[in-house]
Amino acid sequence: MDNSLDTTPGADFIDTLSQKVLENDRTALAKAITLIESTKKEHQSLADKLLEKCLGNQKESVRIGITGVPGVGKSTFIENFGNFLIKRGNKVAVLTVDPSSTENKGSILGDKVRMETLSNEKNAFIRPSPTSGSLGGVARKTRETIILMEAAGYNIILIETVGVGQNETTVRDMTDFFLLLKLPGAGDELQGIKRGVMEMADAIAINKADGHNVKSAETAKQEFSRALHLFSAKENGWVPKVMTCSALENKGLEPIWSCIEKFVEHTKENGHFSNTRKLQNKKWLRQHLNHILLQDFYENPTLSASLSLLEEKVMKSEITPFTAAESLLRDYRKTY
Repeated sequence: MDNSLDTTPGADFIDTLSQKVLENDRTALAKAITLIESTKKEHQSLADKLLEKCLGNQKESVRIGITGVPGVGKSTFIENFGNFLIKRGNKVAVLTVDPSSTENKGSILGDKVRMETLSNEKNAFIRPSPTSGSLGGVARKTRETIILMEAAGYNIILIETVGVGQNETTVRDMTDFFLLLKLPGAGDELQGIKRGVMEMADAIAINKADGHNVKSAETAKQEFSRALHLFSAKENGWVPKVMTCSALENKGLEPIWSCIEKFVEHTKENGHFSNTRKLQNKKWLRQHLNHILLQDFYENPTLSASLSLLEEKVMKSEITPFTAAESLLRDYRKTY
């Protein structure tokens, strides 16, 4: 079975594909993700059927979101953290997201190359995906891909976001634990006090705490620890931790994993773990509904001519964008 979807699959394609995904056939898993990410309508209906077969067959997992500014060492951290977890008997799936070009929509997707050691592990699966215009630091089909990974038996899902600073919000809505990587001595301690990504973090790890950076990493740790006290207590009762680590030297990885284990135990005991997953499913429904409505709106042939005409008028300042939008919505409603 190859990874391509060049032809329209036959009637038994989904039954065969779903079975192979459950058996952790890596080629089938890659093909399943390609199907999920496809924008072709015939593939979208098949993808829905595939997800229905995989739902309910997932292995219990921990979903971990990892973010940080470019250059913080996310890829190195994930590779060595993934190897660390595999040595402890886990099966690790890594979903990385690379920004798409606004010019040609292309993406380098270089994370799999950067994580060469982890890529060769039989109990690891790395899938890079482009953002394709999605906001929040993740790809549009990341949630669906998580379901496939869990159905294939991966019990730890690491999701690396694009890492654009304060806009890593969507990943919070699809993970159990949110880890923020920071740099020592980068002059961003005061930036860290801002609300946003700091407020969402369940733990902060000051990476690259090695060599001459050790002292500045400890200083940053103290700064961020004080900053966390400015935020309101989390609803789940968890108190975020600040730690230092060196992914390059494999230092500090065990305390980070211990922190995640304690978080999972804590939130499972008080019911927040399962309740958060339920609320995330609800948001998934709303966001998918929004996507379907937008797609239906822009693909409506009746509106195409009107949209082009109104865009021209807006560009010439003959009509306001608000009036144009209301006109299009009125026409859209008439089609139903």
